[in-house]
Amino acid sequence: MPRRIDPYSLSLFLCTVREGSIARAAAAQHIAPSALSRRLAELERAIGTPLLVRTTKGVELTEAGHVAFQGGNRIDAGLQALVQEVLAATGEICGTVRLFANASAVVGFLPERLQAFSKAYPLVQVELQERLSGEVTRACLDGRADVGVSASADLPAALESWHFAEDPLMVVMPAGHPLARLRAVGFARVLEHPLVCIQSGGALDQMLRDRAAEQQLPLEVRVFVNSFDGLCRMVEAGLGIAIVPTSAASAYAGTRRFVRRALDEPWAGRELKLYAQRKSPRLRTIGALIDALKG
Repeated sequence: MPRRIDPYSLSLFLCTVREGSIARAAAAQHIAPSALSRRLAELERAIGTPLLVRTTKGVELTEAGHVAFQGGNRIDAGLQALVQEVLAATGEICGTVRLFANASAVVGFLPERLQAFSKAYPLVQVELQERLSGEVTRACLDGRADVGVSASADLPAALESWHFAEDPLMVVMPAGHPLARLRAVGFARVLEHPLVCIQSGGALDQMLRDRAAEQQLPLEVRVFVNSFDGLCRMVEAGLGIAIVPTSAASAYAGTRRFVRRALDEPWAGRELKLYAQRKSPRLRTIGALIDALKG
């Protein structure tokens, strides 16, 4: 008989495989990397064979690890469903909901909405992870996320969507920039200047590249950053101007060193969507979060 397999260690194993490294999984699960590594070693001893190959670049699954990952996902989903069924029998809405969202949703809208949700449902724990819009969609499709928020325009038929918020695009520039004298700036005028862009390959970056290609205009990116606060610091330093959602412009570019101007284009109106897998019936905790976050 194998040793007892701890469900928490199994959950950490699944997260490590999805994240691709022990360090990233530890950060996502709010646990020390050394503690997570010990949990993984205990799980391998309990099963009786190595599941992961540790490398300097991250982790890879062994052949046995692939089998454990597939079966572990089924077990973890079954345990989550069992907990939800038991809790539902008490009449209370409680449990854990996994929420993935893009940066502009996290910065501009979710803090207040999640605070209100927590007051209404104090027994529900929301596990929030910030991801690129495309990653949010994939996480909902493969079951890693229960609810997603992003700017993805075309969602797969397997996902149901709702309006979350309007978050139109704006142009952010240093005070004294030549475009600051305009009340609104067209995209062609923006592209006359070097840009600071966020998240190479992300939804916003790809959108700007597509629009520039449609108009056959060159797009010069001076620097890429991974956060809106980093982007605004680069703009402040004079490295370029940027096109960002209004939520980010309001959160980070509020000092006198910045000028915010509307992007004068018909496609500048940007909608954030809330979505989840099409399921009926839906778990009450997930349904409650969707109802609370709808715009």
